[in-house]
Formats: sequence, C-alpha cells, structure tokens
Amino acid sequence: MTLRIGIDLGGTKIEGVAIDASGTVLARERVATPRDRYDDTVAAVAGLVTRLERDVSQRCTVGVGMPGAISPATGLVKNANSTWLNGRRFSTDLGTALGRPVRVANDADCFALSEAADGAAAGAATVFGVIIGTGTGGGVVVHQRLVAGPNAIAGEWGHNPLPWPRDEERPGPACYCGRSGCIETFLSGPAVAREYAVEAGVAAGQPVPDAAAIAAMAASGDALAEAMMRRYEDRLARGLASIINVLDPHVIVLGGGLSNLARLYEQVPARWPQWVFSDRVDTRLVQAVHGDSSGVRGAAWLWTAAEAADAGR
Repeated sequence: MTLRIGIDLGGTKIEGVAIDASGTVLARERVATPRDRYDDTVAAVAGLVTRLERDVSQRCTVGVGMPGAISPATGLVKNANSTWLNGRRFSTDLGTALGRPVRVANDADCFALSEAADGAAAGAATVFGVIIGTGTGGGVVVHQRLVAGPNAIAGEWGHNPLPWPRDEERPGPACYCGRSGCIETFLSGPAVAREYAVEAGVAAGQPVPDAAAIAAMAASGDALAEAMMRRYEDRLARGLASIINVLDPHVIVLGGGLSNLARLYEQVPARWPQWVFSDRVDTRLVQAVHGDSSGVRGAAWLWTAAEAADAGR
C-alpha cells in the first residue's frame, strides 16, 4: 500500500504528515520556514519529506499546499504572500530535489479537498471550502477531485466585490490586490477588527478586540458588538449566496479563525435565502472537522488512490 505525504508550506512553519489510504496519520513533523530564503525553503521541504519517509519506511507520493499558486502559463509561483516563492519554479525545483514528481496546490484548495475527502463534507458531490481568517481563501471540489481551472484561481471568491453592496459599503476599503470593496476587506479577521476599532472610536495604538472577542462581547449584551456580528453575518450570507447562485454546492465548509464563531452556522443560512435565486436553499453550512490540519491532509490527497498506487510500483 502506497502512503501519501502532505506538506503545508506556511510563512512561519512547514508541517508534514504521512497518511495511509484511510486518512490515518502515521508520522508528523513541523519545522520553521526559512523566511526569505528560497533555496533553503526547498531544502527544508525536501528534508522533511525524507525524514517522514524514513519514519514510515516507505517511499511516498508528495503533495504540497502553499500560499499562492503555480501559474499554468509560466510554471512559476504567483500570488504568494510568502513573497520569496513568487516567480520561482517551486514544483519543478522540489521535484528535482526529491527525484520524483510532486503535486502543488493553493493552501485553501487543499483545505477544501481535505474536508471533501474525509472531513465535514465527506460524500458530498460538490463542495466549496472557505477559509475566513487573516484572508478569505476558497476552493472547489467536485466528486472528490479538486477543480483548479485554466488560471489556477478557482475558488478565489475573496477578490470579487462584496455582492449587493449597501450605500454605506461603497466603494469599500482598499484591498492589497489594488482594488476596493473586495469580499476579503469585509470578511477577514483583520477587517472585522479594523471596522470595530472605527465604530468604537478606539484610539490609535490601543488594543483592538479580535473577532472572537467581539462575538463574546455580543453574547454578553454589548450592543455595538452585536450590531457588528449581525452586519458580518449579513455580509457573509451575501458573499456565500453569490457562490450558491453560480456553483450550487451541496456543502459549504468554513475553516480559519472565524469559523469557530458558532452563531454563523445558524444565522448565515437563515439570511442567505433572500439572495439565492431559488425557492429554497438546501446547501449545508458546516464547520471543518480537521481544523488546522485540513491543509496538510488535503495536500496529501492531491494524489488519488489510483495515482498513488501507480506511483508506488
């Protein structure tokens, strides 16, 4: 039985796991990311793979989840917030270091694939995976296969404009992508904290509560925090309704820090029917079950069972 290795390449740490066909983790290791040093990053990932294979006494397939994506046009990394990866042939260089092909995908895509394979959306025909944390990533999985698209940007809902904007939401906050009013500027954790700071009149340099703290304040009866939460739920409902209108997924899975806000799973589905072009909405909104491990597990699932078996021969 061929085993799979998944690597989650982050800006501060690199995590690797070796899993079997049932998804059981057989070995796990984390190392620090060599920030701003490309060659050392490739070497760190290759070394991690070598040690995991030694732990399980077997050559494995290798999948890597990373910020950004591999451009189908050039083969180079694009859109990575780990900027030292941009413009480099990461998948080729890592494959050369390991002496075998590797699969590389966006970390949000890996999250979606993990939850569709054996997580909160296991068995669902179509899945939209959403990360709402420091950003708003997304991924699409159909019949257990990741949808990449010709531009390698499938699921990048965070850089669409907030749907059905209200007058006070126009033109929207500036986004690092160069536009204004992107979904990410309204629904990410930093966006929530920033808006609360403005509404509450928090002085510059003073601590600002994060989204979890704001939700706790709302539960304790704080009127401003409650208004902020309702506004967030309305915006998330609009954002996800636009996805339902296009993709019509069976399940939407939430991950990232804001996915831990329990009230979202009741309030958002209660709000989205007014925006969905249907007589009723049967899409389920669920929380990821693998949590922070979804990305690394999804990277391992980039190889199908048949492909993994062929690679092991």
